Amino acid sequence: MQATVNGIDTRYVFEDRSGGPALTFIHQLGGDLSVWDTLAGHFRHRFRVLRYDVRGHGASAVSTSAFGFKELAADLTALLDAKDIEKTHLVGMSMGGMIAQQFALDHAPGAAHDARSRVLSLTLCDTASRTAPEARDTWNERAALVRREGTSAIADVTMARWFTPEFRRTNRDTVAPICDVLLRTPSEGYARACEALRDFDVHERLARLHVPTLAVAGRHDSGTPPALTEALAAAIPDARFEILDAAHLAPVEESHGFAALLESFLRQQAQQLHPASKPQ
Repeated sequence: MQATVNGIDTRYVFEDRSGGPALTFIHQLGGDLSVWDTLAGHFRHRFRVLRYDVRGHGASAVSTSAFGFKELAADLTALLDAKDIEKTHLVGMSMGGMIAQQFALDHAPGAAHDARSRVLSLTLCDTASRTAPEARDTWNERAALVRREGTSAIADVTMARWFTPEFRRTNRDTVAPICDVLLRTPSEGYARACEALRDFDVHERLARLHVPTLAVAGRHDSGTPPALTEALAAAIPDARFEILDAAHLAPVEESHGFAALLESFLRQQAQQLHPASKPQ
């Protein structure tokens, strides 16, 4: 399905069969909505599940101008509006976790479950709350490399960062399609997202969030070391931090463990909203 979102032709999948609360998944840099196929299938019977390709990724159009995370969060806002989704649980991985943080800061002004809030809960995976100044040149260099040579120039090192060696060896049927998505990512879309990542910093604002939050890190993540995700969790009041035995794409590499964590977390939020309801 396609929608025009802030002038960007955007691909999305919305499974609206359950009648439950909305659950929105946001993918990583160099990914697309297919990275969530397994988890979407797991949750679609209890939630209305939304996935989409971030601008410049997958089948969504490449932006003709520079953008930051305010614009990426505004894209999500417009897509939710287009599907008449007032409130949603948000799950974001890597870059997707940064979009989720920005969106939460833009739309969760009060306490948990504030009537004004559009965020029911946050699940932030393998992500950070800011890019350190000393790391910004790295993003400039990566953007320049991809503009010159395409995403094939970074494919091998990216797969090594996204998955542990053992997982890559024994789960080629999972890894190969994710690598193919990276290779098909438009160079300019990837590069512009790198430049947005270079400038991302919401860390000092996270204390304002009063949204139930689960932060999940991969123990072997070299791209976003677990300490960065743990620092993010420490900055959000009452956030919960968990580690899985995985590299950067922990929700993929440890899909069963992640699904169990997310299911437990979402059930807890439902029980807090409706204390008299019985656990499912």
